[in-house]
Amino acid sequence: MTNNKVLIIAEAGVNHNGNYDLAIQMIDIAKEAGVDVIKFQTAIPELVMSAHTEKAAYQKVNTGEGESQLEMSKRIHLPLSAYADLKKYCEQKKIQFLSTPFDLPSVELLFELGQPIFKIPSGEITNLPYLRQIGSYKKQIILSTGMAIIPEIAQAIHLLVEAGTPKENITVLHCTTDYPTSMEDVNLRAMLTIKNELNVKVGYSDHTLGIEIPIAAVALGATVIEKHFTLNRSMEGPDHQASLEPHELKIMVQAIRNVELAMGTGEKVPTKVEMENRLIVRKSIHTARSLPKGHIITEADLIMKRPGNGISPMLVDKIIGKITNQKLLKDHLLTPQDLEG
Repeated sequence: MTNNKVLIIAEAGVNHNGNYDLAIQMIDIAKEAGVDVIKFQTAIPELVMSAHTEKAAYQKVNTGEGESQLEMSKRIHLPLSAYADLKKYCEQKKIQFLSTPFDLPSVELLFELGQPIFKIPSGEITNLPYLRQIGSYKKQIILSTGMAIIPEIAQAIHLLVEAGTPKENITVLHCTTDYPTSMEDVNLRAMLTIKNELNVKVGYSDHTLGIEIPIAAVALGATVIEKHFTLNRSMEGPDHQASLEPHELKIMVQAIRNVELAMGTGEKVPTKVEMENRLIVRKSIHTARSLPKGHIITEADLIMKRPGNGISPMLVDKIIGKITNQKLLKDHLLTPQDLEG
């Protein structure tokens, strides 16, 4: 997170449905797609939610209402013991491992595993003990802001800094907590509001269908992009329907890299190819008709034509009134040597 390259995070989340082998398969897919990071979610469900917590509306739609959020969460989370092996496999595959902790023991586990970046999910932005714990590690932090307002984001940043994390280590992701997010609820310009009002690096965590919004976010200046992916959108689980399938993830990565490259330096200067082309595409002053030696040039005697390797049309006022020092044929590329004085 120290260079100018957009950090692309493939969010596996809990789309492995609690199956370790599927999690390994997702690492392979993320590596093949060319992302920088694959991210999981680490939690002890009993410490995250009470038995009385209802499922979110989208979770009811995607997984039914026959179980509580706690029951669902216990079914789709991996045990804490799995994450060391997942991290080791990521190291073998040369892709960065990341997992979002949802409780303090999970925070401590990921710290002990040497995770260099901590991702704070939207739901923890008002969790003071959690923020203080992560802030005390002084790591790079990615903070998601779904459901939050600017004062809440500012307070979370303040707490992280107060706990010891330099502000320059914090990247704030605009996010809409809805799966999938409708286009009218994306409000992508809010990412710029966060950047301008809070003076932080920004990125975007996407829950829309498709890939166009992450690409647009990169064009607006996102330094981090996070996107859910799955083996198959038809799989059972809360997040699959709002996730990319493997071939789509690969397309998104390539599109982001293309946009990233196309953004350039911002300096408006001709490229090397343009310098060659402008000799062909721009125009020069030519004779509109044959002119005798000693002729006083008028505007009617001149025409602006390609190529552009002669006298620029911008100098035409200085050419009018000059005297020819030799006979010039029609369509002649005028040069200073053709004129007296």
